[in-house]
Amino acid sequence: MPYKIPESVLVVIHTTDLQVLLLERADRPGFWQSVTGSLDTPDEPLALTAAREVAEETGIVASEHRLQDWGHHIEYEIYPEWRHRYAPGVTRNVEHWFGLCVERPLPVTLSPREHLQSVWLPWEQAAARCFSSSNAEAVRQLAWRAAAGATACGAGAMNAGGAAVDAAGAGQAGGPR
Repeated sequence: MPYKIPESVLVVIHTTDLQVLLLERADRPGFWQSVTGSLDTPDEPLALTAAREVAEETGIVASEHRLQDWGHHIEYEIYPEWRHRYAPGVTRNVEHWFGLCVERPLPVTLSPREHLQSVWLPWEQAAARCFSSSNAEAVRQLAWRAAAGATACGAGAMNAGGAAVDAAGAGQAGGPR
């Protein structure tokens, strides 16, 4: 099995009234998180990674909703128990944050290999349940972005450069990014 690429996405799936979808990890029962996943190839567009991971982990088709690149990334230390998935010596990962706005809580089709169950919670409860402090921060950032009118539920999904995008990350006006 090839090594994972140490660059990933985190997608906060949320409703217009800020209910947030969390998934319980199969390999760590009791650990709740948003959708996450690594790039399949070093040149895979981040929005495509986000849409692919959403579909793989929840069955939700991102192109039917509003995916937004938040233009924010963090670097964190990979948990020691998961480092075997990466090339020798790799200890850090860069994670890019996205939001996916859906009108209402949707049914979720889980991959049993990855997740045990899902739950929709108000953003405050979701942030408190996240096992990762950075995931909790992303959920809190959703609330801040909503208060500022800067979520995908607002005037339109935008990429980090301010161009309207579809779920595959292609510019709706101005071509692919």
